[in-house]
Amino acid sequence: MTREIVLLGATGSVGTQALDVVRRNRDRFRVVGLAAGGDRVDLLAQQALELGVEVVAVARASAAQDLLLAFYAAAKAQGFSAGEFAVPKILAGPDAVTELATWPCDTVLNAMTGSVGLAPTLAALEAGRTLALANKESLVAGGPLVQAAVQRADQIVPVDSEHSALAQCLRGGRAAEVARLVLTASGGPFRGHTRGQLGTVTPEQALAHPTWDMGPVVTINSATLVNKGLELIEAHLLFGTPYDAIDVVVHPQSVVHSMVEFVDGSTLAQASPPDMRLPIALALGWPDRVPAAAPGMDWTVAQAWEFEPLDEVAFPAVALCREAGRRGGTAPAVLNAANEVCVEAFVGGRLDFLAIVDTVAAVVDTHEFRERPTLSEVLESEVWARARAREQAGAGDAGVAHVMEV
Repeated sequence: MTREIVLLGATGSVGTQALDVVRRNRDRFRVVGLAAGGDRVDLLAQQALELGVEVVAVARASAAQDLLLAFYAAAKAQGFSAGEFAVPKILAGPDAVTELATWPCDTVLNAMTGSVGLAPTLAALEAGRTLALANKESLVAGGPLVQAAVQRADQIVPVDSEHSALAQCLRGGRAAEVARLVLTASGGPFRGHTRGQLGTVTPEQALAHPTWDMGPVVTINSATLVNKGLELIEAHLLFGTPYDAIDVVVHPQSVVHSMVEFVDGSTLAQASPPDMRLPIALALGWPDRVPAAAPGMDWTVAQAWEFEPLDEVAFPAVALCREAGRRGGTAPAVLNAANEVCVEAFVGGRLDFLAIVDTVAAVVDTHEFRERPTLSEVLESEVWARARAREQAGAGDAGVAHVMEV
């Protein structure tokens, strides 16, 4: 049976790789809806035409006319004549992506970046859709709100390679048998650097990830290890494992994507070459695997896997996120929102690399968090956090670009 998919964040890194999975498995998956921010309408139009989707959403209302023109231009370029193609329904504006998240389908893949993905995440869950979640920020920011919207077991299927690995390893034992989750981190481009050495790194250096091809926000977060801290919070929320039983270990080869240790001392690890198409395909097909989703390991070649303890002096982001997760309430949302501002300020040359996490910590420390927030209170906390972070970072009134795609 073919599964119908709605893809949010279609023109980003995860979105384009998801479409590659779909193209190679058209007997399994059919995309019925696509969404993007509105800045890459030419690509979005090409995707929509190729896949014959029913509906397209753009978050920027002014992009609707540009998208329509791009669609006709793409049809002409691909040799379609009038009557050979159907123009999809176009949704535009700040609520368009959330509306698309409730479109009739089997699975919504949320591949947006940032807490802007929270409302679509909640909408998809409340509509009863299976949610393939690459937008970790919505779970981090929404926390209990997202958990309360879940209607059935396995309604949220993780797309992040680490959480996908954990979900696979957890199949190897009962919940009561789990002793510890171990998240692996590549260490990013600055693995082995001391805190002193990190003071002068540039955005160009931070964007040069040694293993993964990701969007700029996630890549900078990987360099600071904020990304791993957010993944730690996500692991706690997804699997219910206490924070004290979730560890992070540095594994520069990015072949072992995460591990589960059981009470008898055994550890199960999921290993594969670093290729996001594998966890994407597994999330779309869950609980079934998609044959040949990505190349497997080449065991004819000698290789070594390294594992190192995390240097929390040079990279304090994981400890900061762990503490924010323990506090709960609006603390993780404030942390994430402040980090988005600081990453934008760093890329724009207004903030030093080390100041990203230091500024986020200062914002979290001054936040009067709410323990059981409503959605509006989460959003209010994020507005406060962004304003406070801009003030701390000296970013003026420029604000932060809320990029949709991973």
